[in-house]
Amino acid sequence: MNVLALEPWYGGSHRVFLDSFVKHSRHTVKTVTLPGRFWRWRMEGGAVSLAQKAIKAYEDGFVPDVIFASDMVNLPAFLSLTRPMLSDVPTVVFFHENQLTYPIPEGQTRDRAYGIINYLSGLAADRLVFNSQFHHDEFMEALPSLLRDFPDHTNIHTVHELKARSEVLYLGLDLEAHEAYRDAEGPRPSTQPYTILWNQRWEYDKNPGAFFEVMNRLDDAGYDFRLILAGKHFRTQPEAFKRAFERYAERILHYGYADTFDEYSRLLHRADLVVSTAIHEFFGIAMMEAIYCGCHPLLPRRLSYPELIPKELHRPLLHAPILYDTQDDLFAHLASILGGDERPLPLSTLKGIAEPLGWTTHVTAYDDLLETVAQSEQPRPVPSAPLGAA
Repeated sequence: MNVLALEPWYGGSHRVFLDSFVKHSRHTVKTVTLPGRFWRWRMEGGAVSLAQKAIKAYEDGFVPDVIFASDMVNLPAFLSLTRPMLSDVPTVVFFHENQLTYPIPEGQTRDRAYGIINYLSGLAADRLVFNSQFHHDEFMEALPSLLRDFPDHTNIHTVHELKARSEVLYLGLDLEAHEAYRDAEGPRPSTQPYTILWNQRWEYDKNPGAFFEVMNRLDDAGYDFRLILAGKHFRTQPEAFKRAFERYAERILHYGYADTFDEYSRLLHRADLVVSTAIHEFFGIAMMEAIYCGCHPLLPRRLSYPELIPKELHRPLLHAPILYDTQDDLFAHLASILGGDERPLPLSTLKGIAEPLGWTTHVTAYDDLLETVAQSEQPRPVPSAPLGAA
């Protein structure tokens, strides 16, 4: 079966996802992409370039059975620009994130135009797929507020139609690639301090300030630990990282972005504990990769995390907890581990948390979904009028 995959933001996690899907899928996948920069323009005008590339692929002989588009595609615009060639091809939109609930920096105002693009793309698609139940629920809860902001013709009823065509499918992870570095560092000597990992973006929505507040409390209380501070960062970095470098310079084993997968995987295997203080997380790739590599996680009991961790491990017997409720809880759990009162989960248990998401097996869920949509004889849904409408 032929799959036309559209990605106007071919960078970062979007690129990793698409490349891994293409690598493991049983289908023939033709990717049509644009470089991962200027995200606003990609959503506003990227459909024009994507349409031109898709038409060229069609003329060269690639006739798709289904279109697989990311949430950054303006799908109605793309479909209008590729008719009549692709007007009858079923479509699936995959929501890595959305522009209704993506947190914005303090002092900025959300531009609802990008949320409207997400909404219209959902209406135009045959199936909507979200990368976590948390993401799905948050989007559907936020959508009525967007629509009620319109002066008339709010079409609130369409939210129910979108829900009926939506499902959740977790992201796949390239776990096999990490196995090459499994024994690179060897077991941690019992006399060696624990190493705590930060491997998320250095941005406000990951809340690094809260992370370092806890680290400072632990340090003030006399607990010994080492730090690995990895993750993508930008020209403007949160001040918390700069202050942390000044305070912990001799105890920081790595500081900055890991330029290669080799370096990144070695860092994950070198760490013992991984912490998230995020205020927003649609899925949590960085956490799941670290868990698979043997890092005991400490995660907030909110966002997508509770659904990614098996319920029996939310508070495991005889081992340290995974989920915490408050910053004080996080401090107490880390103090118990660093002080030797609680033990991290064993590697076999940690691997088992992430293993079901390995692309080698998890890709079947994606392939089956696309095949089901492609074989559906139902026409593309058209938003219906509410009862009683003129």
